[in-house]
Amino acid sequence: MNAVREIQTGLEGFRLWLGALSVQAQAALLADVLEAEAVAPFYRPETPGGRPFSVQMTNLGALGWVSDRGGYRYQATHPLTVKPWPPIPPVLLDLWSALTGWPEPPDACLVNLYRGEARMGLHQDKDEADLTAPVLSVSLGDTAVFRIGAAEGGPTRSFRLTSGDVCALTGPARLARHGIDRLIAGSSTLVPGGGRINLTLRRAR
Repeated sequence: MNAVREIQTGLEGFRLWLGALSVQAQAALLADVLEAEAVAPFYRPETPGGRPFSVQMTNLGALGWVSDRGGYRYQATHPLTVKPWPPIPPVLLDLWSALTGWPEPPDACLVNLYRGEARMGLHQDKDEADLTAPVLSVSLGDTAVFRIGAAEGGPTRSFRLTSGDVCALTGPARLARHGIDRLIAGSSTLVPGGGRINLTLRRAR
């Protein structure tokens, strides 16, 4: 992990560390993700209403977040292979411990693959059992335009998340509305085939 530089975001509880992962650490983490992807392949989930997501997803950890016509939930197996999710890489567990200070490790890591016009509308992460536990997010690959606003509504702010940046939703911002407006295509050559991989660590139980 690089010497971590946290910036002031102007939204209490939304924490952002620029360049938290070195170029070498990013490449090593990507290798871990691609190795896991061979066991738990990316797939395109759909909303409970049957609309396909624009992002592809997989998971790491004891539990994985899934979405289909049955609703949003965490489960222990990949919906297509019906095999357990691969373990969370140690570097992510170390980041969680160092940056959040939360006493329990994450038990779920949602992995999103953004390519082309893929985006994520404003939403709240609230399928977890303990909504006081933080959510930690790691960016790899192309820069993303990230939008965030207070849970209760009102104005939003945008930040550019580049490869190696890490952010967290904590305290008052734990239920903040957030999403990805678009990618800056070609801003990174890290991910084979282009695009962005986002890893989101959570306490599901």
